[in-house]
Amino acid sequence: DEKERFDPTQFQDCIIQGLSETGTDLEAVAKFLDASGAKLDYRRYAETLFDILVAGGMLAPGGTLADDMTRTNVCVFAAQEDLETMQAFAQVFNKLIRRYKYLEKGFEDEVKKLLLFLKGFSESERNKLAMLTGILLANGTLNASILNSLYNENLVKEGVSAAFAVKLFKSWINEKDINAVAVSLRKVNMDNRLMELFPANKQSVEHFSKYFTEAGLKELSEYVRNQQTIGARKELQKELQEQMSRGDPFKDIILYVKEEMKKNNISEQTVVAIIWSSVMSTVEWNKKEELVAEQAIKHLKQYSPLLAAFTTQGQSELTLLLKIQEYCYDNIHFMKAFQKIVVLFYKAEVLSEEPILKWYKDAHLAKGKSVFLEQMKKFVEWLKNAEEGKQEPSSKLS
Repeated sequence: DEKERFDPTQFQDCIIQGLSETGTDLEAVAKFLDASGAKLDYRRYAETLFDILVAGGMLAPGGTLADDMTRTNVCVFAAQEDLETMQAFAQVFNKLIRRYKYLEKGFEDEVKKLLLFLKGFSESERNKLAMLTGILLANGTLNASILNSLYNENLVKEGVSAAFAVKLFKSWINEKDINAVAVSLRKVNMDNRLMELFPANKQSVEHFSKYFTEAGLKELSEYVRNQQTIGARKELQKELQEQMSRGDPFKDIILYVKEEMKKNNISEQTVVAIIWSSVMSTVEWNKKEELVAEQAIKHLKQYSPLLAAFTTQGQSELTLLLKIQEYCYDNIHFMKAFQKIVVLFYKAEVLSEEPILKWYKDAHLAKGKSVFLEQMKKFVEWLKNAEEGKQEPSSKLS
């Protein structure tokens, strides 16, 4: 009785017979599948349907074709191994799922299962499946969460996951571009997990970069490198804020930051921007314009030795000036405090003449520039006179 209620064999025979009549004309295949949905129970037999379309027949656990079953050559695994053919097959799945919306979930489950079965398939079958999956990820038929299956320990250990990922990302990027891929990965929190395609002892940016660059996927290598740097910067900012709120000595903070810069290859310009925003976020600022400048000067005077440690290059000083300009513009009650902050940092040797003059002349942002340039006018004139009075202008800014 149970067999009667659930009999995939009969369903399989109907589909295979229909496919053998359509032959390899994929337009005809799509039409046949469209029409059959009205007669056959796709909802119940989704797995069988997708097994046939991918592998030519029902798959036994592990990914081998069930022996005693009839099979068809009208399937992904029996098709030619090229991008064009896989694009045509992707259309078949697209049309089918657009027509029968309820198959969406079943198809996702099917692909997750197929990825876990990768070791049971030949290299050519894997390549075709990878290309097809990349195309379906690009056009939104599949969600990037299916990639979770590739983190299976055995697949990772034997290098199957990484090799499969190469083909998959190539066809995905070919359909879209690396930015679209990044957006999809970010949506499902996969953007920071790509290194897990390798065993733990090989999970380094260097290894990832070398492997994927050699495979012709430089964009993906650079993307992962950037992700790592972004992660390191966020981590640095979080740790900095904790150290500041604990009141750790500046020399300890400076030592920690310098180690992080070295370890994660973070530039001084990046660091000075992080320190500035960390310093500014540790305070509840007064909402009154006339009081906030006084409060800011007191606070920043205290932190100027920390900022000075990371403005050893003119470019870093310029970065800091732009950050101050941006901050004073974005926080409206700071508008009148800009010049006072710059003068304080000049006196505290965080900023020097040349970067300030360069900022004034042509390196400022458009944000509130007329207000800030006006504020700085007198100080800049004084600086120029002071400069002329000296024989050797400082040339910190390269």
